[in-house]
Amino acid sequence: MKTIIFACVHNAGRSQMAAAFFNQFADPAKARAISAGTEPGLRVHPEVLSVMHEVGIDLSNATPQKLTQELTEGASLLITMGCGDKCPYVPGLRRDDWPLPDPKGLPADEVRGIRDDIMGRVKNLIETEGAGKIN
Repeated sequence: MKTIIFACVHNAGRSQMAAAFFNQFADPAKARAISAGTEPGLRVHPEVLSVMHEVGIDLSNATPQKLTQELTEGASLLITMGCGDKCPYVPGLRRDDWPLPDPKGLPADEVRGIRDDIMGRVKNLIETEGAGKIN
């Protein structure tokens, strides 16, 4: 089974949304996603909780966690979420970057746009990684 790590700085927005979508759409026998951050926040941003709730995903129990070496062991891909120079690098781990704005403090319409962009990217990733429920 593949493990995909979605990472941003605070693990309170983009990476939480991406991991939630991945785990909802992927076949759990083929792949799973976890999210983490280099400087984890205390909680998921309220605007993220709200827009994810609109699409039936409850992140109220999600807790930001630190990206550690132990967390990356056995992972097959690290996707960083537009955090620039603060994005983590893990030697030997395949990496991609999705240049996405931080949703913290943005109006709901902008956060919905980021959410929908992430959902589309996640669906494409699941297809390219062969992790879909129908593959």
